[in-house]
Amino acid sequence: MKDLIQPWKEGSAKNITFIVTKDCQLACKYCYLVGKNEKERMPWSVAKAAIDYVLDREKDPNFAYESVIWDFIGGEPFLEIDLIDKICDYIKTELFRRNHHWFSSFRFSFSTNGINYHSEKVQKFIEKNHSHLSVGITIDGTRRKHDLNRVYKNSEKGSYDDVVKNIPLWQSQFPSDGTKVTISSADIPYICESVLHLYDLGIHQVNINCVFEDVWKEGDDKLFDEQLMTLADKIIDGGKYVDNACSFFSENLGKPMDCKLQNGNWCGSGKMLSIDAAGNFYPCTRFAQYSLRDKEAWIIGNIHDGIDNNKLRPFLTLDRCTQSTPECIDCEVAEGCAWCQGENYDAAKTHTVFQRATAICKMHKARVRANNYYWNKLYRKLELEGKREEFEKNHPNVKPDIC
Repeated sequence: MKDLIQPWKEGSAKNITFIVTKDCQLACKYCYLVGKNEKERMPWSVAKAAIDYVLDREKDPNFAYESVIWDFIGGEPFLEIDLIDKICDYIKTELFRRNHHWFSSFRFSFSTNGINYHSEKVQKFIEKNHSHLSVGITIDGTRRKHDLNRVYKNSEKGSYDDVVKNIPLWQSQFPSDGTKVTISSADIPYICESVLHLYDLGIHQVNINCVFEDVWKEGDDKLFDEQLMTLADKIIDGGKYVDNACSFFSENLGKPMDCKLQNGNWCGSGKMLSIDAAGNFYPCTRFAQYSLRDKEAWIIGNIHDGIDNNKLRPFLTLDRCTQSTPECIDCEVAEGCAWCQGENYDAAKTHTVFQRATAICKMHKARVRANNYYWNKLYRKLELEGKREEFEKNHPNVKPDIC
């Protein structure tokens, strides 16, 4: 099976996110950004001050990373392409002028809805910075799945046609980058057809996940299980595993976990830094006010006063066992069960990040069942084809229970 491409410099890169705008052309029904608006756009003065603050502290433990990812989000980041272009030019110039060690190891990262990807300004920016770019376009699958949720604001018009026309251009420029697909309750019936459709479009890496919010209905896990089983059959019987990958099927999934040996936090919240239009700092974007339904923003500093390490400290002490219930800690299929630190905070009954939200529990267990089915079936197929030894060499963590 083709393996998922791991994020650039995973674990050794500082992630710094500019919330350049809270505006977007779309009003996706599952979007966690509940406070999007057209007013909050980052001024150049704030962006410059944030860059200077970071680069002035090369030896600070908060920034003493081997590499850096400068991430741009919205809303839709490419609505602010002029500002982004100016920010990236300034970063490159300053890294060189300061002889900063990040000059030889940096990336500019974008997740875009793809609507204005083909525009002249965006394409000029891509041409200028291509060797340091990572760009993902979000397309949810078939037209009916995509248009079920990804609709234009103030309208029920779907965006599929406006996105899919830009996929060939994007693929020609970033052939190894994947798309990010979101699953909510309403679109579970279209998972299988959508993943296969994305493969047919030439997208070989499909990163796909369930929303962390408590939106799931009775029976969703069973339907989810059925869709993934069908998808497994289609991928394996059709030989699509050779050139394609889907994050729903992972060899490192569905095993017990030891709190002494496997106790990391799921995400990089606290190790990341997010900056909004007002110059406020957050441990990640999910703690900004426009990302929260019921809680106040968790601000850890700003461009004028810097990072308040006392406000940051709780995030640096987070691990799996300090925020999980005994049921989660002792779960026999714990490995691979994800969580979002921002959703943990927003869903908690108190002002804490040490209470894990478990809305996706049943969905994770359904995924594990389908994942076991996938790997066992693939293993049997490869064994019959005489490729068992090669498979075991390339996937040492897979121990199928062959009947």
